[in-house]
Amino acid sequence: MTHPTESPLDQGFVEYLNPEHLHKNPAFTQVISVSGPAKTIYVGGQNAVDAQGNIIGKGDIKAQTQQVLANIREALAAAGAEPRHIIKWNLYLVQGQSLREGFAAFQQFWGQRPNPPAITMAYVAGLANPDFLLEMDVTAVVPLA
Repeated sequence: MTHPTESPLDQGFVEYLNPEHLHKNPAFTQVISVSGPAKTIYVGGQNAVDAQGNIIGKGDIKAQTQQVLANIREALAAAGAEPRHIIKWNLYLVQGQSLREGFAAFQQFWGQRPNPPAITMAYVAGLANPDFLLEMDVTAVVPLA
């Protein structure tokens, strides 16, 4: 049996499901279903680069994470979305970086909102630039009604 939970912000278009035979973790949702008229936004992998192309926080996972999250916020805003519309989050950390720090940054960004998105976190051997310590991409859904 599943236990759907909908946020009033979703206006019934996004259903958060945690099937009873899957582990229930308050940090993420196991399944998210979207139905009805909505706009889906895909934000490509964001790195710790500012608007001028400068790498922010070389060697500092916390500073890089903050820049990545700022970039995600900007990307979402450009498409008419906010962090509360994120339904799927992917975090890629360079091997040797702290998964705990990366996840803590996400939790700070998400705040106390209900219904966290589905999340994938993975270690990778490297990213597009050897100074990048992490990369994040998101999928967001904005109801059109």
